Amino acid sequence: MPLLKVIVASTRPGRVGRNIGDWFARHAVEHGGFTVEIVDLAEVKLPFLDEPEHPATGNYLHQHSKDWSATIGEADAFVFVMPEYNYAFSAPLKNAIDFLYHEWRYKPVGFVSYGGMSGGLRAVQMMKQVVTTLRMVPAGEAVTVFTRRQLDTDGRLIADDDLSASATGMLDELGRLAQAMSTMRSAV
Repeated sequence: MPLLKVIVASTRPGRVGRNIGDWFARHAVEHGGFTVEIVDLAEVKLPFLDEPEHPATGNYLHQHSKDWSATIGEADAFVFVMPEYNYAFSAPLKNAIDFLYHEWRYKPVGFVSYGGMSGGLRAVQMMKQVVTTLRMVPAGEAVTVFTRRQLDTDGRLIADDDLSASATGMLDELGRLAQAMSTMRSAV
């Protein structure tokens, strides 16, 4: 089965992203189309990009960069569980992406976004410009969590049938994309 990495993009204390990421990962396991791993950027603890050479060279000096390269390189597909901060994506997510280049190429990416009134949609639109530059392919299907309506008072996700259906649709599409794009990766 293809390997799906679910990347939790928020690192701040008190975040709801991990709860949402855990829900999505459970849903992905139940879906049955992927081997699923959660990658929590709060646990990875990458510093700001500190490599002397451009990521496109693949020459990494620091062990944290080599470890990050291995984590991302082995994946067949990604889902970014991402908040919207000030109409944009989070700095830790952009930093984590910028550490690497080839490891992202020709892999599909889906989005589970969350935020107040917009559900993180503006952040996703901005992130699509970043991922397509790396030759990733964004799934058309997505999961949008409106935190004012879909979190309980303890910050736990209230996953209704519509949210679950969105997750299933995105996973179905990521499965098709991962299969098609594996040929592209093998040709590089």
